[in-house]
Amino acid sequence: MISKQVIFFVVLVLITAIPIVSAQEISIGEKAEQKSIKVVISSSDEIHVKHVIASLDSPKQIELIDGTITNITVSNEVGKEKQFGVIGDNDAVMIYPSQEDTIVEYDLEDVIFLKDNVHEWNFRYLETTSFIIPEEVDLIFVNERPVYLGEKKGIACHGCQMILEYSINEPKILENVKFENKEFLIEVRTYAEINQFNFDQSTKSISFVVNGKNQFVTTIIPLELLSKPYNVFLGDEKIFFHEYINNGTHVWLNIRPDNSGTVSIMGVTAISDEKPTIQDSSVASVNQDIIVYILLGIIVSVGFVVTMVIMRKKKPTVTSREIPEGKTESSDSLDI
Repeated sequence: MISKQVIFFVVLVLITAIPIVSAQEISIGEKAEQKSIKVVISSSDEIHVKHVIASLDSPKQIELIDGTITNITVSNEVGKEKQFGVIGDNDAVMIYPSQEDTIVEYDLEDVIFLKDNVHEWNFRYLETTSFIIPEEVDLIFVNERPVYLGEKKGIACHGCQMILEYSINEPKILENVKFENKEFLIEVRTYAEINQFNFDQSTKSISFVVNGKNQFVTTIIPLELLSKPYNVFLGDEKIFFHEYINNGTHVWLNIRPDNSGTVSIMGVTAISDEKPTIQDSSVASVNQDIIVYILLGIIVSVGFVVTMVIMRKKKPTVTSREIPEGKTESSDSLDI
């Protein structure tokens, strides 16, 4: 009876311990070498992920990107499906030995959230990852820093931990400005409402009213109209901004105001341009003082010379003198 109880206890311990041990062994298993990771994002925030794994000589695992994972497939380079094991709740995949690269693909959901027309993904995956951005997007924000894609399709993130943000079909506002008989085009890109756009010629500053909180506002300014360095204000308070994409003709300035209000963009060089004028006038004043002193010196010198000449003319001139008999005159004792 006792032996049966002991056997039952041992079997129970083994049954409860095996899953735990297996899970621990898998979780600390050797990771596979990943040659590339590509994340493709569609306009509707559908995401497809592709991992390319180098050849394996033993079973190894790869962690999958956090999110709701569906449609996992594992194949070789030519698309032939291979066996694999799933770890946890689609947390990782166990891949078996192969002399060729292994392709792991899956769809990812519930990671991108839309708020105030901004798509946001708090991403963390400590492997080099490439992102293909929707083709309608040419400007993204990585940890609130703007990245202009232009004709590029996406970005690469190394050891990646970032907040990715972007807007699709962001509205563009075009404003014509006249200055010194020239016309300049200023572009403002934002989902916020923009009113009362103005360019002040006297201060060389741009201002407009932003109606919207925490909205990205990007202003594209001709350098000939407003050159750097810049200061940006919301009301009377100086605010943080990003300056980027200076292509020699235009500069992009990006802000994200916490509140609605009047935004002013000022080129500091417009203020510093007045300084040389002040400095030049002071130099001219100094030069004028020197000239006055020189003229006074000349007048004093001429007056002194004239005075000496007049004084000499007033003294009596000795034309003859009587010499007593028996004395001779010495030239050294002659007084004039």
